[in-house]
Amino acid sequence: MFCAVVGGAEHLSVYRDDNVVAFLDHAPVFPGHTLVVPARHYDTLDDVPESEIAPLFLLARRLSIAFRSALAADGSFVAVNTRISQSVPHVHVHVVPRRKGDGLFSPGRGMWIRRRYSNGEAEQIAAKLRSALAD
Repeated sequence: MFCAVVGGAEHLSVYRDDNVVAFLDHAPVFPGHTLVVPARHYDTLDDVPESEIAPLFLLARRLSIAFRSALAADGSFVAVNTRISQSVPHVHVHVVPRRKGDGLFSPGRGMWIRRRYSNGEAEQIAAKLRSALAD
């Protein structure tokens, strides 16, 4: 699936270059939850050559910064699963916008509760992020 997105299949892309692609997660923890993947396929983070780590995490950092202006986020949560809980066998970095009081790590709340975007919401968020990343 992620290889198809890298290949150009539309999936609410927010950024792409020769090394990395970023697109909205279809079932976000919070609106704006973005996945960053390398342009070349690697199953896990452990498989990514050292030379390709920097572009992956530099884009994750840029997204974290863009969340502030594009989505009025207070910060971000960045995570990579390696094998355990990795639902897609293509390395991907989760970059999730955070707000004070969002309850992500609250006792009694499952950490990775997903939601669906309302009609048109994902497209609006993707456009805001593309604009913020272009600045």
